[in-house]
Amino acid sequence: MIDVLASLLHGGATAVGRLPWALQRALGHGLGALARGLRTRESVVARRNLELAYPGLGAAERDALHREVMRTTGRQAIETLRLWTRPHAENLALIRRSEGEALFDAALAAGRGLIVAAPHHGNWELLNQWLAARTPLSILYRAPESRVGEAFLRRVRADGDADRVTQVRAEGPGIRQLFRTLKDGGVVGILPDQQPKAGDGVFAPFFGIEALTMTLLPRLAERSGATVLFACCERLEGPELGFALRIEAAPPGIADPDPAVAVAALNAGVEHMARHAPAQYQWTYKRFKARPEGRGEANPYADLERKR
Repeated sequence: MIDVLASLLHGGATAVGRLPWALQRALGHGLGALARGLRTRESVVARRNLELAYPGLGAAERDALHREVMRTTGRQAIETLRLWTRPHAENLALIRRSEGEALFDAALAAGRGLIVAAPHHGNWELLNQWLAARTPLSILYRAPESRVGEAFLRRVRADGDADRVTQVRAEGPGIRQLFRTLKDGGVVGILPDQQPKAGDGVFAPFFGIEALTMTLLPRLAERSGATVLFACCERLEGPELGFALRIEAAPPGIADPDPAVAVAALNAGVEHMARHAPAQYQWTYKRFKARPEGRGEANPYADLERKR
């Protein structure tokens, strides 16, 4: 039954993904406008995050950025259905330009293992497909609560790359598997900007605010000696769908044995990418919900949660 329901979801995603791009774009923008108008959870969280991360913006500037964030969020959802359900070779042709590929090639050639830190910026699903076209890799993911949702995600992320992508759950056995992959000179992809569970992270500045940040990626880098690169596929402006691939070296200190130093470097890398195109970062996530103990800081989303 789970596989049947996952197949039905895949069929629906395929139907939307096959629509002409102009219609998909309009649909994405419409979803963003609807979310703003209805003050959905994603919309109000994004507005609060922009207040926290960009306190120097005037009200009109912040509102304009919020509008663009929600339009981008809607486009991201529709684009992803398209990318999941079309041939990967067709998707990769959407990458119109790139920078930093030499860093990636050099890291592969070195054979010491490679960790690709892929923030929730631009379209990370297209980045996964680009990576899989270049090398076998293991992707760490957090399993959805729904078993049907997980079956669907595993299917769409493996279509066309089933023999090159290993999807690893963010659990003990999976973490050990990632370490072995890196020690063997392999490639691992990690989304570095999700709030970890208590005990799996430390606080470090992110847009000037202390944010609970994963120690897993720096720990893997320290223990394996692997290279760390940051990467994203940023959306290009214009009437046609297109992306720019960006690959950057990690900030110094990302493999430091001191977790505080390492996660500060990790957040600096994510922030650098997000500031390059702020509307393309995933601001709809409650990134600052956990607060350091003993400082008396309130959850900045508490009033939003009460209102809902």
